[in-house]
Amino acid sequence: MVSTKEMEDHLPGFDAPEEGENQNESQTNKKKKKASGGFQSMGLSFPIIKGITKRGYKQPTPIQRKTIPIALTGKDLVAMARTGSGKTACFVLPMLEKLLSPNAKPLPGKNFRGLILSPTRELALQTLKFVRELGKFTGLTSAAILGGESIEQQFSVMSGTAPDIVVATPGRFLHICIEMSLKLDNIKVIVFDEADRLFELGFGEQLREIVARLPSTRQTLLFSATLPKMLVEFARAGLTDPMLVRLDVDWKLPSTLWLGWIAVRAELKTAALLILLDKVLTPKTPQAVVFAATKHHVEHLHLILQQAGITSTYAYSGLDPSARKIALGRFTNKKCSVLIVTDVAARGLDLPALDTVINYNFPAKPKLFVHRVGRSARAGRAGRAFSLIAAEDVAHLLDLQLFLGAELIYPSQVLERGSACPSGVWGAIPTSQLELRHQDVRAWEKNYSEIEDAARVCARGWMQYIKWREPASAEANKRAKTTQFPVLTHPFLDDESDSAAVNMIEQIKNYTPKGTILELSTKNDSPMYLAMQKKKQVHGKTVQKVREIKKLKAEGALDDTSNVKSSRPPNQPPRKKKKEVVRDENYISHFASDQHTEMGMAVNFSAGAEAASLELGADSGDAARAHSHALRWDRKRKKMVHVDPDGGRKMIRTESGGRVPASYRSGRYDEWRKRNAADAGSDDEHQDKNRKKAASEFRPHWVKHNERVAKKSSEAKSKEFKNKQQIVKERIRKEKIKQKLKFKMNKKKKKKK
Repeated sequence: MVSTKEMEDHLPGFDAPEEGENQNESQTNKKKKKASGGFQSMGLSFPIIKGITKRGYKQPTPIQRKTIPIALTGKDLVAMARTGSGKTACFVLPMLEKLLSPNAKPLPGKNFRGLILSPTRELALQTLKFVRELGKFTGLTSAAILGGESIEQQFSVMSGTAPDIVVATPGRFLHICIEMSLKLDNIKVIVFDEADRLFELGFGEQLREIVARLPSTRQTLLFSATLPKMLVEFARAGLTDPMLVRLDVDWKLPSTLWLGWIAVRAELKTAALLILLDKVLTPKTPQAVVFAATKHHVEHLHLILQQAGITSTYAYSGLDPSARKIALGRFTNKKCSVLIVTDVAARGLDLPALDTVINYNFPAKPKLFVHRVGRSARAGRAGRAFSLIAAEDVAHLLDLQLFLGAELIYPSQVLERGSACPSGVWGAIPTSQLELRHQDVRAWEKNYSEIEDAARVCARGWMQYIKWREPASAEANKRAKTTQFPVLTHPFLDDESDSAAVNMIEQIKNYTPKGTILELSTKNDSPMYLAMQKKKQVHGKTVQKVREIKKLKAEGALDDTSNVKSSRPPNQPPRKKKKEVVRDENYISHFASDQHTEMGMAVNFSAGAEAASLELGADSGDAARAHSHALRWDRKRKKMVHVDPDGGRKMIRTESGGRVPASYRSGRYDEWRKRNAADAGSDDEHQDKNRKKAASEFRPHWVKHNERVAKKSSEAKSKEFKNKQQIVKERIRKEKIKQKLKFKMNKKKKKKK
C-alpha cells in the first residue's frame, strides 16, 4: 500500500510544492482574511479610521455592516435597530466622512453642516461624547444644544463661527432657530436618533418644523427600534426615496424559542400566573417578564406578587421617566425576579440574558406577539414564552397560528412530559392547584383594601381596553366557536398524581347519555316522557347525524363547512344569470395586466414600511381617548387622519408645552447682541485712547477719490516687474540716501569733539 503522502508526491504533471512556500501562502491568506470585512474595507478616510482604532473598535456590528455603506453613498436611510446594537456609529461615521469630503467644504462663516436630534438630554450628551471621540483627528468641531441649560451660552455657541456638528433636543433647537432667525441652508446631513421615542415624547410638531427649514439636497438618516404608522408617514414626507434596513428586527420567531399556550378561565388568570412563576423561576432561570394590557393590570399584579413573596418591579407609559429608569435598572441588575410592563413601556427594552416571557393578557396583533416574545432567545440562547389563553382570546390565537404557519397541538398528541415537552402545545393547568391559588388571591383581596381597590379598577380598565382593542378576523371568530377548549393538563405542568382525575374528567366530558333529563327524572307513563319519545321518533336520525358530524370535526377528519352558504330554498325561484361583459380588442383597462406581479416584485420603502410598521396600543384610558380625539375621518382619502388643533394656523409647541405662532420671538437674542456689542465697544474705547486718531472724515469726496486712485496705482506699480534702468536708478537713489546719512553722522561727531 502506498501512503497518501507518497501518492501526492508522485502525482503526474504536478510538482510537489515546498514547505516554505506553503507557509508563506498560508500567512498571506491569514492576513487577507484578518483585514477583510472591517472598517478599513468601507472606504473611510484615514483620520476617521484613526479615531475608530483609538476608540478600540475592531470589527463592525451587523447593523453597521448593513447601514454604513448605504449611508456613504448619500442615500436617505431608515434603519430599525434594537438598543445596544451599535447604531450610533452607523450615523456618526458617514456624517464625519461626508463633512470631510471636498464637496461639503463650509462657506465662510457657515460651518454648521451636521445635525443630530435626540429625544433626551442623556442620550444627546452620550452621542456628543461619541462624536468627539471618533472625530478626534478630523479637526471638526461639535457642540450640544439642550434644554435646561443657559440659552445665552448657546447663543454664543451658534453665533459667529458655529460648530460643524450639533447634537440637540428638538424643543430647544427649534427655540434657538426662531430666536436667532437661524438659517439651515447649509445642512448636509440630519439624523433622527431613536425616532419612535421622539414621537412618543410629543416632538412631532417640532420635527416637522425643523424639516421644513432644511434644504432639499440634505441627506436624512432615521434610526428607530419600532416603526409606528406616524413615523412611516413622517418618513414618506421628509425623506427622498429612502432605503429600509431591517436587520435586527424581523417578524420570524427564533428557532430556539419554546412556546406554550395555557388554557384558563379569565377570572383565574392571576392564580394561573402564580403557578407558572412558581414553576418557571429557578436558579437557572431566575427572571421573567410579564406583559399586561393596561397600567391598572400592572399595578394590581405588582401588589399580588408582593403578597405571594415574589420580588417584582413594574413600568408603564404614565410612569415618571426617572422612576421607569430605576425600575428597569433594578431588573437589569437582578435585584428582583419579575418585571411587569405594558407594550408601550417595553419599547426599546434590551435584555439579552432574558429567558422567560409570560403574556398575562394575550396581544391583539400577531406582530405585537412577536415583538413581545422576541425579547427572549436572543444571540442563540434558549428561551420560553407562555401565554394565558381565555375563551375570548381563542380567535386571536387562531390568527396568530395562521401568521406563524403553525398548528395547535393538544396534550393527548404528546407523550413527553416536563421540560422535554415540545413547543406549541395547548393545555390546561391542574384544577386542584388552580383552586388553591385562587383561594389565596380571593383572601388577599378580602383582607387588603389596597388590593381590593386595585382589582376593582383593573376590572373597569379591562372593559375600556376591550373597546379600543383591535378585534380578531371574522374567519377566526367563526373557527373559534367550533374549536375545542383543552381540558387535559399541559405536559410542561403535568403532575402524575393528578393524571387519573384529569382522565376521569375527560371521560365524563365526552360521555353522552342516551336519555334526556326529562326522561331520566320521570316515570315511563308521565306526559313528559311520552312527549320526548315521540320527539325522538321524528328527529332521532337528525340528532344522531349532527352528533357524528361534530365528533368528526373535533377529530379533524371533516372540514368545517359552517362558512359555506346554504343552498337555495325549494320555494324560491332560480335567479337569472348575469350576462358576462365581453370586451372587444380596442378596450384599454385602467390597470395593467401584471399590476399585482409588479407590486409584489417592487423594492420600495412603502412596501417594506407597511410590513415593518407596528402600532402599539395605549395602556390607559386617557391615552386612548387622546389618540381618538386626535383623529377624524377624511371622506376623500377614506381613512382616519390627524386633526389640526390650530385650525390651519402655523403653530409650534414650546419647551414648556404651550403653543405659540411659529414666527414668535421673545427678543432675548437681540438683547444679548446689544449687551455683547456694548461690552465690545467699551473695550475698543480703552484701546483707542493710546493710538493716533484717524484723519477727519469730513473731507470732500474728490479728495477721497484721489486717495483711492493713488493707492491703487502704487499697489499696481509695486507688483510690476522693473526693467534695467529702473533698477539702476533705485540703487543710485539708495546710495545717495546712505551718503547723506553718513555725512550727518560725521558732522555730529565733529561737533561733540
